[in-house]
This record gives sequence, structure tokens and C-alpha cells, in this order.
Amino acid sequence: MANTDGDTRNAEGSQAVPLERTIPVVHEETTSAQTKDDSSDSEDLGEIVERPGFESGAVSDQEQILRGTGWMTAASITSRVLGALYIIPWVAWFGTFYNQANALFSKGYNVYSIVLMISTAGIPAAISKLIAHYNALNEYGVGYRLFKRGLLLSLVTGLVAAALLWFMAPTQSLTTGDPNVIPVLRSLTLAVFVFPTLSMMRGMFQGYHMMAPSAISQFVEQVVRVIYMLLTAYLIMQVGSAPAHNWPRAVVQSTFAAGLGAVAGIAVLIYEMWRHRQYFHKKIENAKGGLVITTGQLLKQIIWQAIPFTIVPSAIAIYQLFDQGTFFRIMHVTSNLSYAVQNTLYAYFDFNANKIIMITVSLASALAATAIPMLTEAHTLKDSASTSRQINFTLELFSFIMIPSALGMAAISVPLYTFFYHYSLAGSLILEFSSYLSVLFGLFTVLSTIMQGVDQNKAVIWYMVVGLIVKMVLQFPMVALAQPLGPLAATLIGFTVSSVLILRNLNRHFDIDWDGLLHRLNQIIVFSLVTYIVARLSVWGIDHVMNTQFKVTAFIELLISVVLGGGAYAYLSLRFRLADKMLGSRVERIRTRLHIK
Repeated sequence: MANTDGDTRNAEGSQAVPLERTIPVVHEETTSAQTKDDSSDSEDLGEIVERPGFESGAVSDQEQILRGTGWMTAASITSRVLGALYIIPWVAWFGTFYNQANALFSKGYNVYSIVLMISTAGIPAAISKLIAHYNALNEYGVGYRLFKRGLLLSLVTGLVAAALLWFMAPTQSLTTGDPNVIPVLRSLTLAVFVFPTLSMMRGMFQGYHMMAPSAISQFVEQVVRVIYMLLTAYLIMQVGSAPAHNWPRAVVQSTFAAGLGAVAGIAVLIYEMWRHRQYFHKKIENAKGGLVITTGQLLKQIIWQAIPFTIVPSAIAIYQLFDQGTFFRIMHVTSNLSYAVQNTLYAYFDFNANKIIMITVSLASALAATAIPMLTEAHTLKDSASTSRQINFTLELFSFIMIPSALGMAAISVPLYTFFYHYSLAGSLILEFSSYLSVLFGLFTVLSTIMQGVDQNKAVIWYMVVGLIVKMVLQFPMVALAQPLGPLAATLIGFTVSSVLILRNLNRHFDIDWDGLLHRLNQIIVFSLVTYIVARLSVWGIDHVMNTQFKVTAFIELLISVVLGGGAYAYLSLRFRLADKMLGSRVERIRTRLHIK
């Protein structure tokens, strides 16, 4: 094994902090017997035994990314769809109080998101990255010890964060003057306590490229959460009395459901670890065992790697928390609208639209979760060619999925908003604008993950801060001019600035095929615009045939528009071989069945 202390090269520039330099490492002398065992038992990078839920190592980097992304995308999309579909009965049961309930839910969750990011401290992504790093060096034992120490750390951080949230819930800065926010925040303490442990366990599986257990736990977590939310909402708002007085209680139970879902997710992962215990034991037994690292060094390495994974994924939540703290103050100064109307406008952009667009943003999150260990392994092995290929393919796959999804959602914003909530031109307009914004949300998520995967941690934090400063400067004039669209416009510009800075950095440090990327991006944009036009025209045509201001007719309109728009994109991608380049040779069978030349 190469001496990781001796390598003083820094190909990534002055801001990069190579993973192997974050702690001192002592190498034990290897006996001849060990050397023999290593040569016979060592496995190729990423090689995994063929078992249900495991990824095969005998595939290309692109294939591994596709497989991992497939699992994570399926889980993310299913979870997000469940998390959005529950809104339909939830809104119906809350009746006229649904916008107020959505606003209260959002106020609690914005604070919760920040606290959760701090309590997890970026640990799952850091653990995933570190385990992938040590696995690439055939040091599985170190990765396993790191996981155990990190698990203890997650329990401590979860407990501290939960206690802080409970005792700080009544503060003015967290409640924004709304006393109903206090019980909502306290109901989230269970989730804050257990979620770091859940995230830690997911990070361990992802570090082994085992995306299936992580995906299944995510799905189970959301199912349990949604069932409890709907059950309590129905009992309180429909079976119980005085809904006008009790609707805040129903919101509290809905937020408490996050903790129950997290507990269910942990149960799934514990079972998966037990089921595959022999696999982990075999990996550890066959490891080289040449690294001697103390517990203190392991914890230091976790914390060092976790800091950027804490700050950067919090970007969207930080932006939303800033909106929560400034929107009402700016509206109070620049408008004569009542607090109830302001609350409704706030619910439009911060909860209603955001809930739907996060379905597409979850695609980027799934892709990012898969990319971290793959990029880290290539970067650890100093394989610059593989790193560049993975960056290119990750950006291409993101564009292939995200751009048509966002434009398609914008095209059907009116029936989509009507189906989930009620008919509202204002709400639909905000959803359309938010759909365009989702591309920037997703792009920043993927780009920041790429930067962290190649040890550009300081740079990506700085770029995020620059974008946030731009957002802060533009917030007041944007809200004064565009009211609920103002925060979204300021966010759009802020994320654009951050993303451009990251792209410049990647262009400077890596040999990326930008010509090929832009050529493929042009194809994707053209096909996506066709999708948008087809879906928009179908909505326009159906609007002239039936009244689509009701949920049933809106659903019919949605179904037809999605089939036509999605069908157009699928046909063009197959006809011009774009799908082959993105999804591999398996697409040829689909083309043959559909008789597309």
C-alpha cells in the first residue's frame, strides 16, 4: 500500500485538503503471510458480492452511478410523492384553515431543518466519503471502527441538539411572534434526537455502494410518517370537535410524525446490518490492516470532513429561514396587507410550492448521494481521468433528468396546484416560478457534492456564502417589488451566483470535456422545450373543453398533459440516441419494442 503520508502533491490547488492528510497515520509492518493473504483476497475497487440490495463491482463507473442513482431516485421520488400526496386529504380535512396550517408547519420545519443539519453535522455524507476512502485502500477494518465511533458521536450530537431545540423553542427569533410555533418545534425534538443515528447508518451503507438498504429505509420512514400524519389529522379535524381551535394541535402531531418515521427507518437499517453481517465480517477479515488510527484521530477526521457537509446542504434551509425572518418584516413596511394575508402569501411560496418542487429536487439529492463515494474513490486513487469522467457524467445525467422535469412541472403548474391544494392563479404562478428555481436548487446540490467529493471543501463553503450575501442584499427590493415572488427571485440569483463560481472552479482544476457537455446540454434543452410546449398546449386545449378548477378534472388534465409531454421527451431522447448516452445499451430494447428507428 502506498504511503499516504509521503504524498505531498496537491493537484487540486491550494484550497483542496486531501483526505489522507487530515490525520497522521502509522503503518504496521506486514508479514509475508499477510502479504500473501492480501494478494489473494484483495478485490477490485467497489467489488461487492451479489446479494439482494448490493451493487456489483464488475461494472463501469457510469454503470455504478446509474445503479446507485436508480435505487436512491426510486426511494427519493416515492418518498417525495408520498410527502406531497398526503397534502390532498390533509388540506381537505383542515378546510379553511389549511393555508394557516401550512404556514405554521413551514415555520416549524424551517427551524427544524437547520437544527437537523447541525445535529447530523454532515455526518452521513462524511461517513460515506470516509468509508469509501478506506475501502478503496482495502482498509475495511478502519472504516468499520470509524462507523462505530461515529455512531456514538451521532447519539451525543442528537441529544444535545434535541435539548437545545426544546429549551430554545419559546425564543422570539425562532417563533417569529407566533406562539403556535413553540409546540411545533418541541414536537420535532424526537426527530432531531434519532435522525443523526439514522443518517449515520445510511452513510455507512452508501460508503459500500449499498444503496438499496438506504433507499428502503427512506421509503419506510416516509410511509410511517405519512400514516401517522393522516391518522391524527383525521381524528383531530374530522372526528374531534372545535376544529377552529384544535387545528394547531393537528399540525403538532403532523410534525411529531417525523420522529416516528426516523425510528422506523433505523429499525430497517438495523435489520439490514444483521442480515448482511457475514459480508461485513468477511471484508474486515480480508482487509490489509496496515493502518493504525486512534479513536481520537477517527473522531477528528469525521468532524473535519463533516463541517462542509453540514454547512453546504443547509443552503436551501438557510435561504428559507432567512425568508421566514425577513418576509413579514418587509411586507409590514412596504404593504398594507393584514398578517393573515401575509401568512397566506408566505404559505404559497415557502410551503405549498416548495412541497411540490422538492419532488424534482430529490432527483438531484439522489444523484448526489450516489456520486460522493464514487468521486472520493477515484480522487483517493489519484485517477484524474476517472474523476473527470464522473463529473461530466454526473452533470449530464442531472441535466437529462432535472431540466425536463422542471419545465414540465412549470407547464402544468395550474392543474398541479389545483390537484394538491385548491384552484388559485396566484398559487399556480408561484409554483411555475418555483419550478424554474428547482433547477438551480438541484444544480447547486450536485455541484457542491462534486466539490466536496474532490476535497474542495473551503471553496464550496465560500461560494455558498457569496450567494447568500447576494440573496440578503436583494431581498428587500425584490420583496418590495414582487411580494411573494420576491424571495424566490432573490434565491434564484443567489444560487445562480454560487453555481457559476463552482463551475469556474471545476473548469480550472479538472480536465472536463465542456464542449461535449454543452453539446449534450443543448440537446436536452431543445427536447425539454418541446416537452414544455406540448404539455402547455395540452393544458390550454383541455381548459377549453372542461372546467378544470376541481380536483377530479385537474387530475384528468394532469394525466393527459404528463403523458403527452413526457411521451414527447421520451420519443425524442430515444429517436436521437440521447437516452443511449445517458442510460446505456439497455435502452436499445425499449426502442425496438416501440419500433423507433
